[in-house]
Amino acid sequence: MNYDVIVIGSGPGGYVAAIRASQLGLKTAVVERESLGGICLNWGCIPTKALLKSAQVFEYINHASEYGIKTAEAEADFAAVIKRSRGVADGMSKGVQFLMKKNKIDVIMGSGKVKPGNKVEVKAADGSQKEYTATSIILATGGRSRELPNLKQDGKKVIGYRQAMVLPEQPKSMVVVGSGAIGVEFAYFYATLGTKVTVVEFMDNVVPVEDEDVSKQLLRSFKKAGIEIMTSSSVESVDTSGAGCKVQVKTAAGMQTLECDIVLSAAGVVANIENLGLEETGIKTEKGKVVVDEFYNTTVKGVYAIGDIVGGQALAHVASAEGIICVEKIAGHKPEPLDYNNIPGCTYCSPEIASVGYTEKAAKAAGYELKIGKFPFSASGKASAAGAKDGFVKLIFDAKYGELLGAHMIGANVTEMIAEIVVARKLETTGLEMIKSVHPHPTMSEAIMEAAADAYGEVIHL
Repeated sequence: MNYDVIVIGSGPGGYVAAIRASQLGLKTAVVERESLGGICLNWGCIPTKALLKSAQVFEYINHASEYGIKTAEAEADFAAVIKRSRGVADGMSKGVQFLMKKNKIDVIMGSGKVKPGNKVEVKAADGSQKEYTATSIILATGGRSRELPNLKQDGKKVIGYRQAMVLPEQPKSMVVVGSGAIGVEFAYFYATLGTKVTVVEFMDNVVPVEDEDVSKQLLRSFKKAGIEIMTSSSVESVDTSGAGCKVQVKTAAGMQTLECDIVLSAAGVVANIENLGLEETGIKTEKGKVVVDEFYNTTVKGVYAIGDIVGGQALAHVASAEGIICVEKIAGHKPEPLDYNNIPGCTYCSPEIASVGYTEKAAKAAGYELKIGKFPFSASGKASAAGAKDGFVKLIFDAKYGELLGAHMIGANVTEMIAEIVVARKLETTGLEMIKSVHPHPTMSEAIMEAAADAYGEVIHL
């Protein structure tokens, strides 16, 4: 059983790498221990967006009168919402199965482990083991919910994101620990369906990796939606001995006790690098990640690593891009290394958040002199017509050369708008060129052109 490429893990890094390898004429196999598509398709990106869509529809119905529509009182069927989400995930996983067959990629079910001499040992669910060899081995095993030392997950009262997607019944109250993308998406979902939600964030701002203006806007929007936010706070312990949970939270004002049905730990992800044979083969790791070069070579020749287990952003589209670059290099092509400063980040709560490049704070710290433009959706005709006036587009330019350093958006559908900025930055588009690029009216995307114009003192609709 010899292959040109064996990929361990079939998430958006692994299955994309496998397909590209097959397209390039390499005999390819994928090793998967659970379900094709990995966490993203089965327990992450896709099913969460299905849950969020249900919440958004429920929110629309509850505000139908604002659009001149009379409806009977709506009721969320929590079990049906969960069932729909799982159905969407199952459909996507079956789609990956089809792609594997279409591209003549062998799927080997089991847990893969690298062995010396470019070998992969696969242990099946029944305990049987089989060995395969490959010229190139790509590790793409992804990540899992990070477990905090003082917040042990029992899967029932203290849960991670996987359990949050399949709870048997809707909790009346929930404490969400962490306000990154996972935390705020679940906070929006459960709060919209009627759960009393409190978000506890250790840092000074919610969504702390985002530009501070975005963080402040989300805080306002969440508070308006009835979500309680506690920043500069930390969960010290959780008592689950009673019917619910008693959460001890340390704040600047002292200790507070929160009572809730469920605690959701959303403190990020940790790489799945255990039991991969890294130590036995001499593959170097650092701070819980596999060490790689710009083309994803590990410290062992013929073994590569991509996705959440290496040092870039832990995002599905990053893993996919890394996988493509990795196999194109293996096949003898000359791909460009990935520009990690031009990776868009998207958060799908409501309002949505999308960003790429430098924040204002980071751009100043890097020594740039800035021109900053900002256009609020309250001044957008399309946003007013849609009833979605919360948020803005903020663009950051280098004052000297007009380079677009970063973009930060919060509002309806901004996750669909950010790609324009990614392409503009890739093509080294200047602010003045963006102003002169005619945008269609009325659209939310006009706010990008207007924000660029604002940076240069030419904004029309403010």
